[in-house]
Amino acid sequence: MAGALPALLVVLLVLAILLLAMKRRAVELRDGILDIRAAMYRKRVATAELDLQRARIVDLEERTELRPLLKTNGMSLPGFHAGHFRLRDKFGRAFCLLTDRRRVLWLPLRDGKNQLLLSLQQPQALLDALREPNR
Repeated sequence: MAGALPALLVVLLVLAILLLAMKRRAVELRDGILDIRAAMYRKRVATAELDLQRARIVDLEERTELRPLLKTNGMSLPGFHAGHFRLRDKFGRAFCLLTDRRRVLWLPLRDGKNQLLLSLQQPQALLDALREPNR
């Protein structure tokens, strides 16, 4: 019984760290750089690297080929995916910040192998800002 208390404390500490990490979510567009913070992960992408002609707001329930399949360096809990994942079929890799699969901003990169999948409260606002000619 004495050994169970330290083990329980470690489990509770790990759960607390994971819950705090899940609260770290931010997407910022500044000076032509899209900066994404998702839990313990961060991705910075120049807007020039994005294929904005193909970018869309998608429902991952319908576009199953874009769903994260294999976690390569990420965090995945029910209703939350953050970090680097492999996608299905030919879609390659994605950096994800997913909390809602119904309204996801899909931003493919020009290299054809990488994408960003972002759950945002206003995905159209970010897509419009990215498509502005001044960016």
